[in-house]
Amino acid sequence: MNTPTLIPAWQRPYWQPSAEEIFLQFYVFGKFDAIRVPSEPYGSPGLPAGIESNNHYHSALRQWEGYPLKGAMGRMFKDDAPEAWRRALDAPEVLIVRGRLKDSADTGYLRDTLGVLAGLLDMGGVAILDPQILSLLDADAWRRQYLVHDGAPIRNHLLILRDNDARPDHSWIHTRGMRKFGRPDISLRNVPDRVLDRAGMLCERLVELEALGAHFSEGQSLDIEGLPGGVVVHLGGGLEDPDFNNTYAEFRWPE
Repeated sequence: MNTPTLIPAWQRPYWQPSAEEIFLQFYVFGKFDAIRVPSEPYGSPGLPAGIESNNHYHSALRQWEGYPLKGAMGRMFKDDAPEAWRRALDAPEVLIVRGRLKDSADTGYLRDTLGVLAGLLDMGGVAILDPQILSLLDADAWRRQYLVHDGAPIRNHLLILRDNDARPDHSWIHTRGMRKFGRPDISLRNVPDRVLDRAGMLCERLVELEALGAHFSEGQSLDIEGLPGGVVVHLGGGLEDPDFNNTYAEFRWPE
C-alpha cells in the first residue's frame, strides 16, 4: 500500500445558514475484519455524527428491493465497469455508509467520510458504489479519483451529463450529486451543440459556486460573460425527480 494521501476539507466562503440538508450514501463491497477502520492517515477521525455504517452479508442484500447491482442500474454498471462490477458482485460483504447532515460551513464531513471509505479499501474493500453519481469504481480507480494531492477537484464528486434537448441540435446539460453539498443540482436547457464546451465550463463553474456555499433563488438573474442578458434561475425538482433525485436550479441558454 502506498503512503496515504491526506484528504483536505475546504471552507465554503459563500455559505450562510440555511435549512438545506446534506446527504451521503456509499456501498463498499469486500471482506472486512472486525477492527477499527484506519481512517486517521487520511486526515479523518471517523464518520461524522449523522453518518452511519452498517455491514451486511451480500447474500442477504441481494434480496433487497433497492439492491444496486441488479435491474437497469446493475446492467449499466456491468456494461460501464465490468471488472469493478464482477469484483463487487463476488464480494461476500457489503458495508453501507449513509446519512443526513445539516448544512455545513466547511466540508470536514466529506473529508471524514471519504477517509473512512479509503480506510475500508485498505482493510478488505474491493469496490465502492456511489448511487448519487451512478459510479462504481474498483479500489485503485477510486483512489485515483479521490485521493489526489491537495484534494480532488469538485468535479470529481459529481456527474455531469449531456442529453438531447427538445430542439434539434440542442442539448441539455445536467448534474447529479449536489446533495453531497446540500445544494440543488444544475440544469442547463436549450444549449446549442456548437457551444457545448462553453456550456460545460459554465456548468462546472455553477456547481463550484454551490459547493463553496452559494445559493440560487427563484427568478435570480446572473450575468454571464458573452451571454447578452445573462440567464435567469428557475428552481424545481425534488427527491422523487427521476433525473436528479434532488431539487435543481435550471437555466435556459438564451436564443
